[in-house]
Amino acid sequence: MATVASTTNPDRLSSLNPATGEVVGTVPVHTPAEVDAVVARARIAAHAWSQLSFEARAEELTAFRKALAAHADELADLLHRENGKPELEAYTEVMMALGHLKEAVGRAETAMAPKKVSSGMLANYRATISYHPLGVIGVIGPWNYPLNTPMGSIAYALAAGNAVVFKPSELTPLIAVKLAEIAAKTFALPDLLQVVTGAGSTGAALAKSGVDKIAFTGSAATGKRVMMAAAERLTPVLLELGGKDPMIVAEDADLDKAAEACVYGALTNAGQACVSVERVYVADAVHDRFVEEVVKHVRELKIGGDDGHLGAMTSSAQVAIVKDHLDDAIAKGAKVHTGGPDAISGNYIQPTVLTGVDHKMKVMNDETFGPVIPIQRVGSIDEAVKLANDSKYGLGSTVFGGKAARSIAARIRAGMTSVNSVLGFAGIPSLPFGGIGDSGFGRIHGDEGIREFTRTKSTAEQMLSIPMNMMSFRQPKDMPKKLRGMIKQLYGDGVVAKATDGWRRFRAGK
Repeated sequence: MATVASTTNPDRLSSLNPATGEVVGTVPVHTPAEVDAVVARARIAAHAWSQLSFEARAEELTAFRKALAAHADELADLLHRENGKPELEAYTEVMMALGHLKEAVGRAETAMAPKKVSSGMLANYRATISYHPLGVIGVIGPWNYPLNTPMGSIAYALAAGNAVVFKPSELTPLIAVKLAEIAAKTFALPDLLQVVTGAGSTGAALAKSGVDKIAFTGSAATGKRVMMAAAERLTPVLLELGGKDPMIVAEDADLDKAAEACVYGALTNAGQACVSVERVYVADAVHDRFVEEVVKHVRELKIGGDDGHLGAMTSSAQVAIVKDHLDDAIAKGAKVHTGGPDAISGNYIQPTVLTGVDHKMKVMNDETFGPVIPIQRVGSIDEAVKLANDSKYGLGSTVFGGKAARSIAARIRAGMTSVNSVLGFAGIPSLPFGGIGDSGFGRIHGDEGIREFTRTKSTAEQMLSIPMNMMSFRQPKDMPKKLRGMIKQLYGDGVVAKATDGWRRFRAGK
């Protein structure tokens, strides 16, 4: 089986090393007709896969996981060269992806187990909710975490009994090709996990292809286009879009830990994460000390090299966006403590700490997606929460504080919050991952992530016959009178209400 579907299109797509500009490899550009053919093969695989028991699927998926683990060095090297991230972050991404595969396999049967619910008035019925595979899932992945993020959909979709067609970002297609190669050699069933490569037109073709659901990760603007394309066939979509994730540091926070977490949360993967800390609100009393700690941590970082803390930005277009945000902030009065627009060289951006920022600046409103830490002083926690919620996005968030930290977290309008840590919700496979607003909808990871790739079926089964059969036109003439009595007794001022009123009168001595 080919690593990607064969193509007659002579056009090739090159994957470049963002650190050097060298070509890492090339892949075909799949046409809409070729995408349709891939989906047709996936549908055959999906039917056979869905008929297997959970145990049989678990066996296959566990073998796939072990095969990926055996190729960890090769996968990490591809991530390092194709995406630009340092080796440590590349291995971390491989490990997180494998963690999701293990979680999905371990939870699928429980998450999809049928459950009984109350049958209400129809006491002679058994009411059951069951979950069933959708069929073929189209996954459109991003370039910032080209293995882990798609696996957050792929693993759960496969574990739920579906086949998958994966379209990676045009900036990082080779890691997807390698994933499909390993799948082809591991799964007994052909075409269970296939990859189509190309740019936006290939993604649009997948969205229009008649798959049973699209799971997309990327920008809000592209997500809207995917949703419009999927709407032609009323294909449901799961959208994991951008974020402008806030961090709140209360006066009683552990500043050393908060600063360390802030630097990691903002700068890991060179700030190219949808859940990066993108804006920080710090209580006035500890603002200056916190900034000092952050600057100290940032100055200890190494940029570039295999063992660097930060690698090259994957996309030169993203470098331009980061520079625009920095220029805008400085023009409007922000102070630069480290880095800055003048410290950009090629695809490398020195981590930048800003203070004196406010919501009139792009860096506090628009997704920067780069190694920038803008810190705003606030006079109260109420102000911090108000500013944190002043965003069209609602993905992740962070709170550092004392006893009130949990209550502060509960007030933040976001899909996820990490308390006295950073990105904790992203590292726990059992927690559902997703946002609200322009950050999208639907959830990946955990039991919710499994059920996201299923259809819900309701079953009502009559267990025994009773004299009063409401599902029949053969009713006694006095049935309206009986129903009036039942309505009052069950839902209005009937027997129960009268008994309660009598008790109240007795207690009152009347």
